[in-house]
Amino acid sequence: MKVGIYGQFYHKNSGQYIQQLLELLDERSAEVVIEKNFLKLIHDNESIKKDYSYFSTFKELDTSYDLFFSIGGDGTILKTVTYVRDLGIPIVGINTGRLGFLATIRKEEIQTSVNQIFEGEYTVSRRSLLQIESSCGKDFDGINFALNEIAVSRKNTTSMITVHTKVDNEFLTSYWSDGLIVSTPTGSTGYSLSCGGPIIMPETCSFLLTPIAPHNLNMRPLSVSQEYEITLTISGREEEHLVSLDSRTYILKNETEITLKKAPFEINMVCLKGESFLKTLREKLLWGEDKRN
Repeated sequence: MKVGIYGQFYHKNSGQYIQQLLELLDERSAEVVIEKNFLKLIHDNESIKKDYSYFSTFKELDTSYDLFFSIGGDGTILKTVTYVRDLGIPIVGINTGRLGFLATIRKEEIQTSVNQIFEGEYTVSRRSLLQIESSCGKDFDGINFALNEIAVSRKNTTSMITVHTKVDNEFLTSYWSDGLIVSTPTGSTGYSLSCGGPIIMPETCSFLLTPIAPHNLNMRPLSVSQEYEITLTISGREEEHLVSLDSRTYILKNETEITLKKAPFEINMVCLKGESFLKTLREKLLWGEDKRN
């Protein structure tokens, strides 16, 4: 089996779990390739006898990989997606961070989880992504997609912006707000949730439009089909606004037309046997937590 590994940080208490994962993969005779900067972090903090191959960019990955381990939190998985892209490599999220909606494998359960994976005791959850295009031709560093959400927001001002919005080429409304979040089902537990959006199941074929602090008090989040294109044009007192794709932020001129639609590929997330999205809601958001229960 060939696996890739990526992480962004080397936390004080995560070293033992990284070491444990590497040892387990070595016991299984897996071919391990580690992202170059993360491998350097490991070498700077640990004494590792084995020499590991490494990759630096997404161009060095291919479909020969069976799995891709992401070590960190949900932010690390979002960065992992920019490496995996359309290759279809299943991503295994090991949570060494905090909440972890995407990185669901607990660091204390690495051995059991790795054994399950190598025994094939897992399923793959397919996650849709959003893709962005702009009338100004901006390429967004060649990463014009997002797993969680694409959001537009004000820049360098306390004044609201106006987000003129079309759905399937029909005018919807103009949001007077701090911005607008267009979220995937996966992202419904992220930024959109913080702004009052609903939680939707990962397999739901819809996107969420959630305004950020709307001045129109009757504005509410809206779910639309993933078959529709969403067109946004921003106006306001400033000449520019921000566009964020997950954790990546860019600046666009006002009146630039932005088109959002379903990306032509999906991301595969590994879900261990006995785990589920509903179980994650109960455990992470404490649904049902009540002294009466």
